[in-house]
Amino acid sequence: MRPLTEQDIRASFVNCSKGEAKRLAVPRDLDERPWDDLDFLGWRDPGAPDRSYLVIERHGRPVGIALRLPASRSGFLHRSMCSACLTTHPGGGVSLMTARKAGPAGREGNSVGLYLCADLACSLYLRGRKVPQSGARFEESLTLAEQTARMRGNLCAFIDKLYA
Repeated sequence: MRPLTEQDIRASFVNCSKGEAKRLAVPRDLDERPWDDLDFLGWRDPGAPDRSYLVIERHGRPVGIALRLPASRSGFLHRSMCSACLTTHPGGGVSLMTARKAGPAGREGNSVGLYLCADLACSLYLRGRKVPQSGARFEESLTLAEQTARMRGNLCAFIDKLYA
């Protein structure tokens, strides 16, 4: 992924107002991110534990999505799988994240959801740069390029639902 600036990020959001995009917490460590290893930029809002954000490049431009997490994620004793990268995590390592739809449907309160790694580090899990709490990912016969293409496809299909 190409490096993004704070201005790029704030201008990319498709499912929130310009005012909301202006007020959201953008990571302060953008210069330190491993951009070459990222297929998308994802982060949790440190001041609002129920908010996350994701920016992915589509059709040559960044597209940002504001996400919400459920209020409570505790008490999970099962394993869950991320719908984007297919990494499994124990407990609350995967969370249902919902995004308000774009346009009039979103203003009416309609949303869509996807189960994602709670830390949004899917790209790093695929590359082995980060290890899930379970200690390992399932071995796949797909190449890294095929896995990242699948992940991007899963995320882009989710983004398409924001406009449907």
